[in-house]
Amino acid sequence: MPYAAARPSPQQHSRISSGCKALVAHGAAVPGEVARYHEHAAGAGQCCSAVVQAIAAPVEAVWSVVRRFDRPQAYKRFIKSCRLVDGDGGAVGSVREVRVVSGLPGTSSRERLEILDDERRVLSFRIVGGEHRLANYRSVTTVSEVASTVAGAPRVTLVVESYVVDVPPGNTSDETRLFVDTIVRCNLQSLARTAEQLALAVPHVN
Repeated sequence: MPYAAARPSPQQHSRISSGCKALVAHGAAVPGEVARYHEHAAGAGQCCSAVVQAIAAPVEAVWSVVRRFDRPQAYKRFIKSCRLVDGDGGAVGSVREVRVVSGLPGTSSRERLEILDDERRVLSFRIVGGEHRLANYRSVTTVSEVASTVAGAPRVTLVVESYVVDVPPGNTSDETRLFVDTIVRCNLQSLARTAEQLALAVPHVN
């Protein structure tokens, strides 16, 4: 089944490929030490991309949502349910099984936690099974507080989610990126709403 997705607005996301050193969105630039996590080496028959989202909430509030490997449905609206099948969700090697809402080209995904770095605020997972079309999918998400490039503007919380994935048979690289970018962008927009509401409810998130 080929992918079909509406084209995302270029103002709402930024795409990179391997070797890119800087990401800029919403008047803020991702520093090089963060951008390096998103330098994927896409092999033959693969594609990679990244989406950037600025969030009007403290970096601690945003990370408190992102780091919950056991609760992706807290902001990923395409996930219907999640259960841990190995580990506690807080240690590398933990495995979760998620079921997605109807209408997507897949029903379930089994995902392994690859990185959970609270100091650098980096989370990475790899899809290791399930019924879907995203073979060899690996995602990296970083959350960072950066200075705005606009003079006098407050510091900004930037979330970057990048991925590398096999291009499914019957699809092109552009079609695959368009489909996955759209899902990731929707997730990050939902994350922004969730974290901003959390920051209002709990002004000092530790």
